Amino acid sequence: MNFLTQIPSLFSNSNNALQRSILAVMVLSLMACQPEQEAAVEVSDSASSSLTQVDTILSNGKIVTVDDQFSIQDTVVIDEGRIVAVGDSSLLQQYQADNQVDLAGKTVIPGFIDSHTHIRGRPIRYIELGEITSIAEMQDLIRAKVVEIGEGEWITGYGWSEDELAEGRKPLREDLDIAAPNNPITFTRAGGHSAVVSTLALELAEITDETPDPEGGVIERDENGVANGIIRERQGIVGRLVPDSTYDELIASLEINLGDLLAKGITSITDASKSPRDYEMWEELYAKDGVDLPRSSLQFQWNNPEAIQALKARVGDGNDFLKIGPIKIFADGGFTGPAAFTKEPYVDQGDYRGYLNMPEEELVSLINEIHDAGWQMGIHAIGDAAIELVVDTLADTLTRSPREDHRNYLNHFSMRPSDETMVKMAEHGIHITQQPNFTYTLEGRYVANLDGWRLEHNNPIRSPMDHGIHVAISSDILPIGPLVGIYAAVTRKGMSGRVFAADEAITIEEAVQGYTIKGAYINFEEDIKGSLEPGKLADMIVLSDDILTIDPEEIMNIEIEQTWVDGKLVYQQ
Repeated sequence: MNFLTQIPSLFSNSNNALQRSILAVMVLSLMACQPEQEAAVEVSDSASSSLTQVDTILSNGKIVTVDDQFSIQDTVVIDEGRIVAVGDSSLLQQYQADNQVDLAGKTVIPGFIDSHTHIRGRPIRYIELGEITSIAEMQDLIRAKVVEIGEGEWITGYGWSEDELAEGRKPLREDLDIAAPNNPITFTRAGGHSAVVSTLALELAEITDETPDPEGGVIERDENGVANGIIRERQGIVGRLVPDSTYDELIASLEINLGDLLAKGITSITDASKSPRDYEMWEELYAKDGVDLPRSSLQFQWNNPEAIQALKARVGDGNDFLKIGPIKIFADGGFTGPAAFTKEPYVDQGDYRGYLNMPEEELVSLINEIHDAGWQMGIHAIGDAAIELVVDTLADTLTRSPREDHRNYLNHFSMRPSDETMVKMAEHGIHITQQPNFTYTLEGRYVANLDGWRLEHNNPIRSPMDHGIHVAISSDILPIGPLVGIYAAVTRKGMSGRVFAADEAITIEEAVQGYTIKGAYINFEEDIKGSLEPGKLADMIVLSDDILTIDPEEIMNIEIEQTWVDGKLVYQQ
């Protein structure tokens, strides 16, 4: 209550002249002060109204901007999905927001950009095998799936790796038969370049011990020449028999699988090996209200160019959340087979050097055709022989028909090629999206199949960077989590703790750049994402620890506490 409103009662309650005189002096003093107090209130209101209203302010943190100077700031200001300002705490004297977040010193970096991955919708027949640790566990999952869908139905799955199984070997057809003798089964290995199938699946595909290896693939056999259930690279000779999944079950699980990426801090992806029909499913999903998803660029295979061109004519450049990406070409196989095309034979495999995915003349013709059609290319090239062939072809193509800022790149680059090849890549602007996480998760495959210098320099990063090649970092889902890739890029350690060619290691800062701004560059998006700078999309993550100062051995223990996409909190730990 204002003291002035009490004056009448104060005078009436005073019992003598002295008290009334004292009160009179007090009243006059208060009345003299009152205008100044009112003026002070007016000044405060004016100061508040002079602040610019925005949607969100995050302050009191370590904001790793990943700008050209790799500057560290305290506060980031966001409005309408974009970054308005980044700087020190003085920004709080310029902006105000209803949503103001105190970071309490936490580290913020741009959202991870996975520039080469594979996210799919999965049918009810599917079993996720990425976390299993034994063949016995695989068998338990098979039995449970038979109870769920019944005998006679196909069972599929993905993600097993013999390097992570207690038995220390690949699962074979007999292992699957024990669990479900009356169900055809095909389980794709992590990486996607081989599969184990059951006896019933082989019989339905009419594959016997006498069946010759398919072109570009291998049907593995035991010492007696009996097919053991492992098929390398051409597992489609069985997979073609699996019934099509329904649209509804695929789109429902696709929504879940894409949404799960946000918990890993992934705010943008380039998804490889898609078709125009796949794009239409993604379009429907991204048109739904109230669904939080990462931004996606879909990479198509060139098996239906007319459909790709028609889709491009319809959607144009897409939008900030969904767009058409580069064209995917498979030059060779992978190491999980192994089937990567190498210059020297694999260890203890005679003169076997893997395969090109198509005849050399066809590969050269395809690269030229896609270039002449005006498309960017992301080319799967893993073995050193495949890498050198692809680079030579791209260099010849660009010499014949130059195109400024084409940004063609190689996916994987798993074996280090000659210095001459890397010089040629830098000269012609041929880039890389590399998976250093392979050094960690595929260590067993490299040790089993490679030796000497080429083993030590698997998945090189420092050497192509030193040659002036732009190197982004991605996962290829082995595993999806970016922190594994950053750990391996910095430490060069495999799962066993063995260090491979320490001279190929990069710094933590460089690894963060590889998973952010360099991934944006690969997709012609460095002007709108990949760093925390004014005008860019407000895609960022809050980490549990300071990734720039943490002991590298602890990188994989960092947790994603928050993920922000388009200025919106889409994941909270």
